[in-house]
Amino acid sequence: MPVRTSRLLAAAGTAAALALSLAACATPAADSGSDSAGSNPADDSAFPVTVEHVYGETTIEEKPERVATIAWANHEVPLALGIVPVGMSKASWGDDDDNGILPWVEEKLDELGGEEPVLFDESDGIDYEAVADTNPDVILASYSGLTQEEYDTLSKIAPVVAYPEVAWGTPVDEMIEMNSKALGLEAEGDALIEDLHADAEAALEANSALKDKKVLFAYVDPTDLSQVGYYTAIDTRPGYLNDDLGLPLPSIVEENADSTEFYLTVSSEQADTFDDVDVFVTYGDDSLIATLQADPLLSKIPAVAEGRIAILPDATPIAASANPSPLSIPWGLSDYLALLAAPLTK
Repeated sequence: MPVRTSRLLAAAGTAAALALSLAACATPAADSGSDSAGSNPADDSAFPVTVEHVYGETTIEEKPERVATIAWANHEVPLALGIVPVGMSKASWGDDDDNGILPWVEEKLDELGGEEPVLFDESDGIDYEAVADTNPDVILASYSGLTQEEYDTLSKIAPVVAYPEVAWGTPVDEMIEMNSKALGLEAEGDALIEDLHADAEAALEANSALKDKKVLFAYVDPTDLSQVGYYTAIDTRPGYLNDDLGLPLPSIVEENADSTEFYLTVSSEQADTFDDVDVFVTYGDDSLIATLQADPLLSKIPAVAEGRIAILPDATPIAASANPSPLSIPWGLSDYLALLAAPLTK
């Protein structure tokens, strides 16, 4: 999967009629009750709080009880902290049972109980009216690609926490820090980060063959082998392995570390660009390995020639977990790293 679905969504318009519609939908939120499943455990005295982001800053004046989230994984922060969102993005990739919820999220929802969140279908852009209908007190989107127009429109519904600097470039730790601060649970967010770091350390220790290895996240279209796509350091896939696990970046990724693009391509005629790659990771099925090794250009990549290729089964939960998130890390990081390490232990 070269591009996450939500990254391809076109920005929705902000016509006056839509703004009026949103205003009509955004009726006062009902009190969910302090002891109901999934209510915000934050102390009222933590508010107001102000969160800085790419479009300025957002102040949440009072403790939000009705939390909505959009885009990939933002809902996992409140869930990890014991809050069931009133609405969240529907999973369109990696879902194992077509219910729009990834398995690690489903497990947490079952654990917390309470009313199941409304699922926002973002396949054609943000469904503003659906978001407004949930009557949120805050909208979390610190890991997203919100445009200024989308941010402005959502802000007519409730205070919005946008991404910090680069679209789709928010590390897991920073996503947790921003979203937990908006919930008045900054200390709890810091504790969550510490727990996830411990999970990561244990998972890497269990798959020690990966230590000090350079992993390239690539995408190769088996019907067009003329180029190789790869994810840059701002993308959470290589970014997490580098920042949180301490794995070195391949030279091609290191050379483009300042790029604001999450995905770049290289002509297959420049296959020697990938000579220092220890593990070549891509999406697809096992037949892709033979396809790559049979190609006269790509077979010159040492990792390809020697079979150091890890295949993430396309559109499966394990493939989705390559985009690390607060709930997917404890759910499946060890299995995911085992998949990456397997080609090194043959």
